[in-house]
This record gives sequence, C-alpha cells and structure tokens, in this order.
Amino acid sequence: MTTHHPIKPDWTCGGCAGEWPCPTRRRELRAEYDSAPVSLALYLAAQLVDAAQDLTLVPAGHLHHRFLGWIR
Repeated sequence: MTTHHPIKPDWTCGGCAGEWPCPTRRRELRAEYDSAPVSLALYLAAQLVDAAQDLTLVPAGHLHHRFLGWIR
C-alpha cells in the first residue's frame, strides 16, 4: 500500500510532499498499470480534470505535463 496519494486541494504528495504524482507514485502507477496503459491514461486524465478545478492558477500546459506528459 502506498503513502503517495494526493493531498487536496493543493495536489501535493502525502508521502513526500512533492507535486502529485511524484516520481515514486509514477513508478508505482507504471507497475500497477503495466498491462493496461490506456487505463492508466484514463485514470490520470480524470485526476487532471479534478486537479484543474482546484489548481486554477496553474497553467494548463503544466498540469498536462504533470499528469499525462510522462506516460508516453
């Protein structure tokens, strides 16, 4: 079980206080969704939509890179 869950509304990591998803959580998510990359993308897209409602001052491009840009 991970401690690297998002702390809302700031979207920081509960495990390391970095931006969520932090590098540790990214590795965990890659492992969890290893055989289901589309499901990972859909999960992170839903998180992006949720985060965009809380992080209204963060540029959309930064949020996209933060939540989806690393899964290619």
